[in-house]
Amino acid sequence: MSGTPGLRPDGTRPEDFAEEARQASDNVCEALRCAGAEPSDIVQVRSWLTARGDIDAYVKVRKGVISHRPANMLAVVPQLIRPSLRRESEVTTVVTHSAAEQYE
Repeated sequence: MSGTPGLRPDGTRPEDFAEEARQASDNVCEALRCAGAEPSDIVQVRSWLTARGDIDAYVKVRKGVISHRPANMLAVVPQLIRPSLRRESEVTTVVTHSAAEQYE
């Protein structure tokens, strides 16, 4: 799944970066659940932040959601496509056919 921002269900962005990162993680977890997956199925994470000072908060939130160590890429970029966003992530998961069947 890609292009996962930290927007709330109503489309607003939390003011606090850590809360934005938590909301993004919640969004990813919900999408994974709907696909018959869970955070332990994540095999790769790619994330982009717009401020180097947000790295520690990002890592803390990510470690709270993903307890294993998937392949990881983190980059600090000047701006995302939506200038109001401060972070964006993309995750790749591997789900076995039998695990996905329980959600059909």
